[in-house]
Amino acid sequence: MKLHTSTVNGVVTAIDEIFKNNRYADKVIERTLKSNPKWGARDRGFIAESVYDMVRWWKLINAVSPSSDTFHLFGTYWLLQGKELPEWREFKGINAEVVERKYKRITDRATLQSIPEWLDKMGEELLGEKWEEELSTLNTQADVVLRVNTLKISREDLMNRLAKDDIDTYAPKGYKDALVLGRRQNIFKNAAFKEGLFEVQDASSQLVAQALEVEPGMRVIDACAGAGGKSLHLAALMENKGRIISMDVEGWKLQNTKLRARRNGISIIEPRPIEGNKTIKRLKESADRLLLDVPCTGLGVLRRNPDTKWKISPESVAKVQEIQQEILQNYAVMLKPGGIMVYATCSILPSENQHQIEKFLTSEKGKTFELIEDQKVLAQESGFDGFYIAKLKKKD
Repeated sequence: MKLHTSTVNGVVTAIDEIFKNNRYADKVIERTLKSNPKWGARDRGFIAESVYDMVRWWKLINAVSPSSDTFHLFGTYWLLQGKELPEWREFKGINAEVVERKYKRITDRATLQSIPEWLDKMGEELLGEKWEEELSTLNTQADVVLRVNTLKISREDLMNRLAKDDIDTYAPKGYKDALVLGRRQNIFKNAAFKEGLFEVQDASSQLVAQALEVEPGMRVIDACAGAGGKSLHLAALMENKGRIISMDVEGWKLQNTKLRARRNGISIIEPRPIEGNKTIKRLKESADRLLLDVPCTGLGVLRRNPDTKWKISPESVAKVQEIQQEILQNYAVMLKPGGIMVYATCSILPSENQHQIEKFLTSEKGKTFELIEDQKVLAQESGFDGFYIAKLKKKD
């Protein structure tokens, strides 16, 4: 593949924004792609994939690069892909043989898999023999998965509709509303998306709403709703009958929920910011179902957000675990006796998952709950994102 100055400059500028200015990769890529309307689909794809790949392999690239100059880092990344560099002055000082020699000398897993040493140790301690394969899987590119909006169309009909637009998909086993794209592309421009026939949502994430066992007419609270993706899925499962209160402590995250609901043909979602304990107390024992899709490290979705591993720290991991337990302790009161609560994370660490549930169940407020079942979803086993889903029942 031939390199072009314009697109390489786009990658280098984005990388500087991410690592020198501590910006989030997805936002940086979005702004970068908007900065040059002359870039075509191939150019945009090259920039996005190169930036994500460099972020993913950042530690390894730095270990074998001749310097910390961003062009040198890009050139090193390019050589590690087995490709040739053009004779540009920006790449002067990069020798393919030297890069290869330095790469072959590396033996430690943290550098080879490009992950902070503390996180590598933590992962091994918590996941044991499964950690290495999981880490390797999380360093691969994730598939693009769609969730069919069954309020408007069946999975088979959507598959046929997309096929007419030369968009190949397949239906993965065990995920009744999911379609996986055969190749990556900008699916948001397709008319079917604008008509609300699907949302982009990983297959593992789709298991969360299903675990709640909702029925039409129920009152459901999605207490950590964010942009409302799982609320939309719940509404579809409820056939748009009943009521869903989509809540979040960061009210701005709920801003797009109404727009997304309108596009999906959904009328039962009510976005409601959490403005302290009073908001929770007003809803005491009011929900038939309660979803706690809590904040987490996001280590199960590193394939989608590889910069996460460079932004978290041992301190931030400890802090998020405190928040998770606080949510369990304070929000569970909103569930009716006999109701079902689901606790979910997109993390693979037991310390954020089953350990939190164990701690809750042995606490005073957790004594009225019982664990029905839990799912520990690893990327290496599912082929999709890593997730944890615990289903609990509140005793009558």
